[in-house]
This record gives sequence, structure tokens and C-alpha cells, in this order.
Amino acid sequence: MHIRNDDWFYARNTLARDGWESIVDSSTHGWKYTGVRVAELVAGKSVEFAAENLERIILPLSGSFEISYVLHDGTTASQSLIGRKDVFHGPTDTLYLPIGTSARISGNGRVAVAEAVAHEIFPVAYLPRESVAIEMRGAGNATRQIHNFGTPANLAASRIIACEVINPAGNWSSYPPHKHDENKPGVESVLEEIYYFEVAVDRNTVGHGDVDPIGYVRNYGSSAGDIDTLAEVRTGDIVLVPYGWHGPCVAPPGYDLYYLNVMAGPDPERTWLITDDPAHGWVRESWKNQEIDPRLPYTRD
Repeated sequence: MHIRNDDWFYARNTLARDGWESIVDSSTHGWKYTGVRVAELVAGKSVEFAAENLERIILPLSGSFEISYVLHDGTTASQSLIGRKDVFHGPTDTLYLPIGTSARISGNGRVAVAEAVAHEIFPVAYLPRESVAIEMRGAGNATRQIHNFGTPANLAASRIIACEVINPAGNWSSYPPHKHDENKPGVESVLEEIYYFEVAVDRNTVGHGDVDPIGYVRNYGSSAGDIDTLAEVRTGDIVLVPYGWHGPCVAPPGYDLYYLNVMAGPDPERTWLITDDPAHGWVRESWKNQEIDPRLPYTRD
């Protein structure tokens, strides 16, 4: 069966409900293990989520927020997130909440909540931005900046794996194309993946007239299933990767590209293991003779 592009691409606001701009969860067609919520708030407004078998990471995209929450045992608490100006201003502080936790988020700006189905209870964790490991991956025009706030090396959790990626204008990421849809211990893990995108005019470019920042993303079939996604993305758009080879994500000249990745799956071990498409994996070797893009690390003053 051919799976069309629009089965896995969701434009901004097409998944809106309950005060959220977008919600991906188990009610989304073909989706089992991961979720994401995005909301844009103004002073005096709030959004909520109920206690479920979901662990969550609350992540300011822009602005600052106050989170009040109730744990599975009835304990109540709150946490302020200082946040940042926008996603191109470096990493942010985050809050990890375990399963069985309900919460209310208030503040001013854009906020995301990364989710994963889980069954173990881990402690609440506040992660200040200074603790976020920043990684430069690739080289040349395949250099990208990774914020590893929710990866196994940086966060104690049950199932969730989450990070942020920034492509400066003209650069590629999620490249070479790779997959994680087979359980091969020590080689490859099974993980659903969510891409939430934001795009902005390159910090070194002055926009003229009505600018329309865009990026592109690709996903194609593997032995796990047929899929064919080639999408033009804008701020607030979401692309789901249930299986298959995925990549690249492309930032056209003139536009910087950001995405939030949320991953989880059924494997017993919480790990991100990938297999490169053998037709393109050789590209990694070419990076040995290239320098890291000097525009990174990427923050805006």
C-alpha cells in the first residue's frame, strides 16, 4: 500500500484541540509510542494536560512559563522555566515530569511538551539550560547543532528520547538518510519519531517584502513499510516518521531551520541506534576532510 505524503505531514493548527495549537498522541492515525503538544500563550491564558501513562518534558520554544503539577501520589509543586527569546537563541531550561502527573502551564510565548508512553516512574527533573549538552554534528554544509536535553546520556527517564536540531541557512541535517525501524541489538533500535519545525530568516539576511521562511524534509520506504514524504515545512508544522529511511532536512539559503525531535518505541532498552542508507552512508567519511561550519554554535544576541 502506498502511503501518501499527507498521511504523515500536519500543517500548523490542523491538530488543534483543547487550547493547544497541535497535539500528536495515540489518537493520531498510526501512532503508538510518542506525542507532542504545542501551544502559544499570552498572559492570563493557560493549557493543561491530564495524568496518563506518559512521561513528559516541558520545553519553552519562546518566552517564559510557570508549571504547576500534581504527581501520582497527590504531591503538588510548581516550577518556573526562564525560557529564551526563540529557538535560535541556544538551549533552554526544561522540566521532566513522570507518568501519572497532571499539569497546568501558564506564561507568555510558545511552549512544547514532548511525550512518550512509559510504565516506570522516574523523579521529576528540572534541567537548567547550562546543563544541556550542545553537540556539533557533521561538517561543512552538513553541520548542525544539537541540544541533547532529553537523550539517555543527559536525562534519566523510562522511554523518551528528545533533542533539538538547528540547521543554519543552506545546511542539511538528518543526513545521510537513516532509519530506526528494526530491533537489532547493538545495531539498530525501533523508534517512532516526531519532527516539529520552526523556520526563520537567516540572522545574516535582511528580508525584503513579505518573506515566507521554509524548509524541506524527506522520508521514504524501507522493509518496514512503504512511505513517501517530501514536504515543504514552515513554523508550527509537524512531520511524523513511523518507519522508513528519513533525511535530509534542508534549510534553503536565506532561512534557518529548527526542529524538535521526540522518539520512543517498544524495545526494552532506551537507546537511539540507526542504520544509514547504504547508498548514501559514505557521505560521513567525507566529513573528515571538512571543517565545522564556523557559524556554529548558533545563538542570537
